[in-house]
Amino acid sequence: MTTAQTPELDVQPTPLALLLLGREADPRSERGVECPGDLPSPSDPDLVARARAAKEKLGDKVFVLGHHYQRDEVIQFADVTGDSFKLARDAAARPEAEYIVFCGVHFMAESADILTSDDQKVVLPDLAAGCSMADMATAEQVAECWDVLTEAGIAEHVVPVSYMNSSADIKAFTGKHGGTICTSSNAQRALEWAFEQGEKVLFLPDQHLGRNTAVRDLGMSLEDCVLYNPHKPNGGLTAEQLRDAKMILWRGHCSVHGRFSLDSVNDVRERIPGVNVLVHPECRHEVVAAADYVGSTEYIIKALEAAPAGSKWAIGTELNLVRRLANRFAPEGKEIVFLDKTVCFCSTMNRIDLPHLVWTLESLAEGTLVNRIEVDQETEAFAKLALERMLALP
Repeated sequence: MTTAQTPELDVQPTPLALLLLGREADPRSERGVECPGDLPSPSDPDLVARARAAKEKLGDKVFVLGHHYQRDEVIQFADVTGDSFKLARDAAARPEAEYIVFCGVHFMAESADILTSDDQKVVLPDLAAGCSMADMATAEQVAECWDVLTEAGIAEHVVPVSYMNSSADIKAFTGKHGGTICTSSNAQRALEWAFEQGEKVLFLPDQHLGRNTAVRDLGMSLEDCVLYNPHKPNGGLTAEQLRDAKMILWRGHCSVHGRFSLDSVNDVRERIPGVNVLVHPECRHEVVAAADYVGSTEYIIKALEAAPAGSKWAIGTELNLVRRLANRFAPEGKEIVFLDKTVCFCSTMNRIDLPHLVWTLESLAEGTLVNRIEVDQETEAFAKLALERMLALP
């Protein structure tokens, strides 16, 4: 009996496998490649001292931005904290800083590069820190959607409005087609502006912010909204459905805010009598409808600052921020809990950890530019046009 020789297999990892490992890049996605070089060990007891020393050596040459959802170990080194748009504007207001280190995710660093000068270099400590929501709308998918709207005979009546949480490519598409960008703070005004320009809105990429703003703030009905699924032919919609709709919502969502449910709201009200439920508008419509207060990250912070001592709050947003606010306001007698009983961090935000930040700062201090985020000129021009339309909103 003979044994057949098994031929040697030349097995190559797929692009998706490499991407999930944090290696290689997907040209249709905003996520990037792994960091080159060796990172310090996360158990290194000198990490804090090393970060301080590198930051002091760089002096005014570096400006560190920290998003509210970052870990405490990282946020302690931020020169300013805030939401994505506030931080991008803060970076633009510091022209003397040669390096902008953005402790956030990829689309945020892109926005900072668009709004800062050509002489400034925007750096992301971990290029694999992407955003699942932003990845749910690629340039190719949105271009195909526009073709569907054109075939339905409505494209000329549609104004795109894209959430800040989108890639530079999507922002550029929005600018090119006469649309604007919005944040969770000004989504209502952006939609009002859009309906002054056209009859319908294509809202990208977060369906929940679009639906909640249209129904809760503009008084539309749920029937005025249709959901465009980029993974189905024609978005899973008929031409008639598209023609009847006022809001064409992209099938995207935030993986953190999308986990909150009506059960979460009912459960916390049962466990904590008299609790105030405060949620982000990226949450599902039924959660927003059941909440006491709804608003952006900055709104949430200001609401808790103004809250009376002894008040109780359940917050529906990212856990790093909720925990930080709970610790901050505990001395004032304010009880602040996470809306869901299951702990949930933003996994991509948490890719920016202290070892990555130390590696980044030490590399820059040694004169080595790492992990630069650079948007090409054409994309930047159209994306900036969309951002400028937002800035011009009254």
